[in-house]
Amino acid sequence: MTTGANTLTGASRLNLADISGDFLAQSGQEMHRLIAELYPICRSITGDGVRETLAGIARHVSLPLDIQEVPTGTPAFDWTVPQEWNIRDAYIKNSRGERLVDFHAQNLHVVGYSAPVHLRLRLDELKEHLFTLPDYPDRIPYRTSYYKESWGFCLTHSQFVTLSDDEEYEVFIDSTLAPGHLTYGEWFLPGTNGNEEEILISCHVCHPSLCNDNLSGIALAAHLAEYLNRHPHYYTYRFVFIPGTIGSITWLSRNEDKVGRIKHGLVVTGVGDAGAITYKKSRRGDAEIDRAMQNVLKYSGAAHQIIDFYPFGYDERQYCSPGFNLPVGCFMRSRHGHYSEYHTSADNLDFVQPPFLADSLVKILEVLNVLENNVYYQSLNPKCEPQLGKRGLYRAMGGASNEKMAEMALLWVLNLADGTHSLLDMSNLSGLPFENIRQAATLLAQHDLLEMPASDAALISLQVD
Repeated sequence: MTTGANTLTGASRLNLADISGDFLAQSGQEMHRLIAELYPICRSITGDGVRETLAGIARHVSLPLDIQEVPTGTPAFDWTVPQEWNIRDAYIKNSRGERLVDFHAQNLHVVGYSAPVHLRLRLDELKEHLFTLPDYPDRIPYRTSYYKESWGFCLTHSQFVTLSDDEEYEVFIDSTLAPGHLTYGEWFLPGTNGNEEEILISCHVCHPSLCNDNLSGIALAAHLAEYLNRHPHYYTYRFVFIPGTIGSITWLSRNEDKVGRIKHGLVVTGVGDAGAITYKKSRRGDAEIDRAMQNVLKYSGAAHQIIDFYPFGYDERQYCSPGFNLPVGCFMRSRHGHYSEYHTSADNLDFVQPPFLADSLVKILEVLNVLENNVYYQSLNPKCEPQLGKRGLYRAMGGASNEKMAEMALLWVLNLADGTHSLLDMSNLSGLPFENIRQAATLLAQHDLLEMPASDAALISLQVD
């Protein structure tokens, strides 16, 4: 008998019919407003920009955000928490004192983690510290120098070609690199009846004014946390807002005693653009989160891409490192590095749009619904199929896409309800949507044809307003 599954005890559940146009529109607008509020902040892997961002997130969710400060020099496996970086001002001025490049106009103008500098340089000396995108001459690139002390400016190529070889330029970066802290935030939502099994939702908070690659994941995670806080849920949910790479490595090093509770996980990023959804599977490749995501996307009818795990990208590569090998995938729309706006000033408030943010939110809710409702049933009438007609079960499943599909769902559930096949297994084996299978199982259980294993814990599933 399979153990550790969930027992369905209530009628509350995710129902696609309940996802109204008003819900989608309101959710998308609320996420976009949070992105707009956080957009001007200069974030990095440490510093006041991260703290200001976490404070902004906390204002939007009625949950206490647990802020952790990890001192510079703290070991984290093979890494060490770096010095804290903060910046107040930066510019390049011409001989007339005009700011040609101004940090306060666009924080992408400064290479992240630039050391302080105040020099006068001719263009031939300055060039090695300037970065542009010749193929996109009106965009500012995003560059960093986290672990090698340096400095630099990013500007449009159109600006760069106007600089004169005969000019002397004043270069100024008012920044500090000093002992401080790496900062991250967590929300923790306990599960039903003390269930300690966790679903991890992770996003990075280390990029400056970039909307899709950074802020869209933050906004969706915050909205999802607020939603789950208002609705019953079986699993415990842990939301982590961390600097990329060093943040997840530091978090894992400080929480080795907790990671065994993580049963499913998602890194959420790049969820606000118009591209088709991309899901990167966990290192395991066949974890329940991988199968649930593939199931939801398959029956969504929307264009999507499923890719195998590879050890590059976002923080999934830390969660999926061989010493942890957690069941954590990565959910995004256009894949990082595969759209021209990526890591440029074109990743702005116009590039992310409320309808795409809302669509990403709904897809993740649908996946959580599968995970929360993915239970095991045991047939109470396993010797030949029971007579469904005398129980009024044929044509009894209102709301199914069609009567034939409803009848087939009943037959598939009855045949596979042997205590070893979950509802997700049944959906994948039958070729029928998860919700049809779940409805059939609920109906059969109501007529005493199925039961749950006695060892299963109580579950209350999600309900979309």
